[in-house]
Amino acid sequence: MKFTKMQGIGNDYVYVNCFEEKIEYPSELAVKISDRHFGVGADGLIMINPSEKADFEMEMYNADGSRGEMCGNGIRCVGKYVYDHGMTDKTEISVETLGGIKYLNLNVENGKVKSVKVDMGEPVLVPSEIPVVCEGERAVDVPISVDEKEYRMTCVSMGNPHAVVYVDDVKNFPLETIGPKFENHEKFPNRINTEFVRVIDRKTAEMRVWERGSGETLACGTGACAVAVSCVLNGLTDPEVTVKLLGGDLFIQWDREKNRVYMTGPAETVFEGEWKD
Repeated sequence: MKFTKMQGIGNDYVYVNCFEEKIEYPSELAVKISDRHFGVGADGLIMINPSEKADFEMEMYNADGSRGEMCGNGIRCVGKYVYDHGMTDKTEISVETLGGIKYLNLNVENGKVKSVKVDMGEPVLVPSEIPVVCEGERAVDVPISVDEKEYRMTCVSMGNPHAVVYVDDVKNFPLETIGPKFENHEKFPNRINTEFVRVIDRKTAEMRVWERGSGETLACGTGACAVAVSCVLNGLTDPEVTVKLLGGDLFIQWDREKNRVYMTGPAETVFEGEWKD
């Protein structure tokens, strides 16, 4: 099986062109191929499939084999893959995901995609649709008790569920301990991705993320979008925010009139190879 290792600001996945390859047990393969000691090493597996609803379909699995609805960094790399491999000559494409159809604008330099702007769609704020167990119409700045400590969280779905928590010190936050306890908390029926955030100024925020099924990753595109939405809802930043992640920066815009979130960031190919199981 031929594969391509790609990354978007450090959020890395193994990509397989399933127009040409067939994967019978993607969940099992995701676990094997993601292993950083015995496999290729990745945050998960992304299959690029034909779609009846869009130009392409992105089928993604986390490193633990669980199916993921959406991945912002992953979908940018899908855009780069299909253009760079000659699967399309369009610079505006649509990609079907479990989190809905997303629309990509490809920035091409010297015949290769350098960066991608993604229309990430409307943020979902209704608690039952995220889902999060919470009273009221929105889960904005609501309390949650984790490890006998009370935090304040704002919950947003960008096709997958996120809880945004503000902390004073992102770098030294005990993510390895607290992250899993958020992920598996009883308030989240489908588990949760959690962003721990410090607002730097009206146009800048920094975050670390504990991803459901993968643990801490260097970046999370949908998480950065959720952070931007959360910051605006809490009156902390403007609707255009640079979100600083461990792997690099993403530029997020929340168009309040259209109620659409746009994410712009890089996409890079690491290497190509063959997998023999």
